[in-house]
Order: sequence, then C-alpha cells, then structure tokens
Amino acid sequence: MDANQQIRETVTNNPVVLFMKGNPQAPQCGFSATAVQILKACGVNKFASVDVLADPEIRQGIKDFSNWPTVPQLYVNGEFVGGCDIMKEMYQAGELQKQLESLANA
Repeated sequence: MDANQQIRETVTNNPVVLFMKGNPQAPQCGFSATAVQILKACGVNKFASVDVLADPEIRQGIKDFSNWPTVPQLYVNGEFVGGCDIMKEMYQAGELQKQLESLANA
C-alpha cells in the first residue's frame, strides 16, 4: 500500500486523526503538543494519531494529500481541518468544540 492510500484509509476509518511529530503521550514538537492539548480541551481523549517522524513517505505524503505544508494536521470525519494555528483559532472562536462535540469521549 502506498503512502497516499494508507493516509486515505486512516482518515476514512477514524473519526478524529492527528498527523503529528511523535505521539500524544510524547509529542516531538511544540506545535504537535499544542494540537494534542487543544483536542483534550475539546473533550476528545481518544483519537488516532500518526507519527510522521516514523515514516518519511507518510511525512511527505500527508503534505501532498492535504496540500498543506506543515505538521500537525487534524482530520475530522475524513475532512482536513487544518494545522496548529487553525486549530487554535477555531478553538478560541468556539468552532472546534462544536465540530468535535459529538465525538468527545466517544
């Protein structure tokens, strides 16, 4: 399975997916750590995560898949939401909580 197919399957089969550096228990960059904190603040404690540092093909593939140059990247119900800055803006506006409320503690 190529990286694009693997990414597509991951975002399709999981309601919330965070492509990040490291994992939720041990983020490997500040942006990834912030993204995890935002999800938890929204009540989402269970979500799929993909460590892009573990696979160079996935690391580049996710950027191509979303046409977004940076990681972390959040997907909700198969749709690309954005990176850390967009997550922060949406959280501060109350939009991310609304988008995630049906998935919180699921």
